[in-house]
Parts: sequence; C-alpha cells; structure tokens
Amino acid sequence: MKSQKILNDPVYGFITIPSELIFTIIDHPYFQRLRRIKQLGLTDFVYPGALHTRFHHAIGAMHLMSITLDNLRIKGTEITDQEYEAALIAILLHDIGHGPFSHALEYSLLRGIPHEELSLLTIELLNQEFGGKLDLSLRIFKNQYERKFFHQLVSSQLDIDRLDYLQRDCFFTGVSEGTIGADRIIKMMDVKDDLVVIEEKGIYSIENFLSARRLMYWQVYLHKTTVSAEKMLIKLIQRARFLRHSGTQFTITEEFDFFLNQNLSLADFRTNPDYLRLFLEMDDFDIWGAVKLWKNHPDYVLRNISQMFLTRNLFKVTLRNEVFTPEEIERAKQKTISKLQIPIEDIDYFFSHGAVSNYGYLVKDRINILTKKGKVIDVAKAADLPNIKVMSKIVEKHYVCKAKSLNLTY
Repeated sequence: MKSQKILNDPVYGFITIPSELIFTIIDHPYFQRLRRIKQLGLTDFVYPGALHTRFHHAIGAMHLMSITLDNLRIKGTEITDQEYEAALIAILLHDIGHGPFSHALEYSLLRGIPHEELSLLTIELLNQEFGGKLDLSLRIFKNQYERKFFHQLVSSQLDIDRLDYLQRDCFFTGVSEGTIGADRIIKMMDVKDDLVVIEEKGIYSIENFLSARRLMYWQVYLHKTTVSAEKMLIKLIQRARFLRHSGTQFTITEEFDFFLNQNLSLADFRTNPDYLRLFLEMDDFDIWGAVKLWKNHPDYVLRNISQMFLTRNLFKVTLRNEVFTPEEIERAKQKTISKLQIPIEDIDYFFSHGAVSNYGYLVKDRINILTKKGKVIDVAKAADLPNIKVMSKIVEKHYVCKAKSLNLTY
C-alpha cells in the first residue's frame, strides 16, 4: 500500500489495515454493504445506542485477530505471513453472508438457509474475483486447513467473533454486565497440540466471559421487546409474501421483490451465482423503505404492522419459565381476535408464541485449559467452578406476543 490505511474505532481506537489485499476486500461492494446492516437488528428499540453495524464488527474482529496472532507468535507459535493474512481475511468475512436484519429474517425471507452457508458462498465468489488469493482463507473458514487452531480462532466457543461482538454490543448498548476483558483472554491464549488453549491463570477470565455472554443473551439478544419486534418483522414479511403470491403489486426494491416472490433453496444459490449476487444487493434499507411505503397500503395487515414499526407500537409480550398450555394459547388468541375485531384467519399475523433458549457453555464444543503441569483439560473440569457447570444447562423461556390495538379504518 502506498500509505497505511487507518480506521478510528470507538471500541479499540486506531485500527491499521495491514495489507493491500485486505484493503481491497474492505473496499469491495459486498463488504461495504455491511455498513447498511445493523449488528443488533431491532435491538435499538430497547437500547437506543445499539446502532452499530456488521461493518464495525467485522473490522473489530479482524483487529482482535491480529492482536491474537501477534501474541501467539511471541509465545513461540510459528505463523507465516501468508497464514497471518489468511486468518485475518477469514474473520473479516465470517459474517459477509448476513442478510437484512441478520438473524430476524434468516429463516423467513430465505427459508432455512443459514447465513454461514451464504458467507461461505460469498467468500468463494470473492475468491474467483481475486484470482484464488483467498484459497487459504477458505480452507481455514471451512476447517479444511491442517493447522486446526486457525479455524478455532474463527469459529468456536471462544472465538474472535465472540470476543469482539460481546465487547462491542456491551459498549453500544451500555449494558456493563457484558464486560469480558478480551485483552486478558487474548494474552492468556496459546496453542498446544494444534489446539487453542487458555493458560490456567486465565480461568477466571473465561468464567467471566461465559457469564457475561449468558447475561448479554437475556438482557440484550433475547430481550422480550426485541423478541416482540422480530416477530412483528417476520409476520410483516409473511404477509407481504402471501400478498405477492396472490398477485398484489408493491413499490419496493427489485431485489426485495425478487426474494418475496421466490422460494429458493441453498442448492439454488449453489448452482446459480446470480441469486447470490442479487441477495448481496440487499440490506436493512430495502426493508425500511418498504415499511415506509406500506404504512398507507390498502391491506390492513401490511398497513398496521408497518405503522406499528414506525411509531414503536410493538406487540405486547409475556415471557415466563413455564410452557403455555394449549388452552392458555387458545384463550389468548380468542381474546386478541375479539379485541382487535379481525377475521379468525388473520390472527396469526397479530399473535405468536414460542420459546427462546440460552446456554452459557456447550460441553461438546469445549474450551481447553492448559494446566501448569502442561495437561490440556476442559474448562468445566479445570477448577472448582460451579458456575460453569450451571451454565452448561440450556435455559428455555416461553413467550406469547400479540398486537395491542389496530387501525382498521382507511
């Protein structure tokens, strides 16, 4: 590079872009699109500061990866310059396949296609454009590179992705319980037998990390108001899809219209790169633009949910530990139909129920601790930490959410 490019990040300060190739990738339209996808979707309805983007997160994760690799080199792990750059690119592009509103629409706009698969297809597409320069990054991303610890840094229970998003989301929401001490965790990282390990003296930092992640899930990611807003968005897309298939015309972006009208599978994306290119034109603005246009639509379902979003009149949500019985759900449905004065066949657009679950530590995907005697053991067995044993239990909460009122006049 003629001159080193530097970004000023609110969480870490100045971040240096370390190579010409990485700068070219960041400059690519597929990556720049991440500026227009919020990291936390609709969470700013709860925490007004949560307006940071997937672009912020990807750059931050790349920065943490560089600090981690520098630290591992200091501790004696040999990492070539090619491996170093490839690992940075793998983490930089790990979320490139996210669509509008990320997780909220992952299974409604594109049914059953996880963003990880679209990220992989996008990296493959970029690799073609860059003449195979991302070959090693792809192998790391797919866990096909012989040095497995690189993939662990990109995707595991203690990966660089989590270290960045927990710090970043904590910073922008102001939820101080999410503070994790990523610097100390990175300093405690090492590689033993091709595994990422944490030195024994860092065990309490890991306990804090797992605890903070669990708290962030309940307080931020699965906050009941966020759950409500996401359900509303899913219902809005379902109604738009139903109307589109019934022949209703919309004034919306060409890309959004295409995906509303299609029901593509992952195989379709794999066989036709044009579908992926079209998908990579979409961002949060496609949806918000539609919401603005639909607020006066003749269809009362589309109109009402759009107006609700614009005025933050969200569905009322009840969250509890016990499962709602079929009788309770039916009673709540009938009450909602009566209150809203809507046809029974439309109730599912204004009423939903289900469960959200959260765990702190998944035992099968272990975090390894390197003891002072040089043994590698699972964090849950490494010390007397009852918290970690408790956190390995999956906690489920059940919800019912329903519209409070409707505007039935037009």
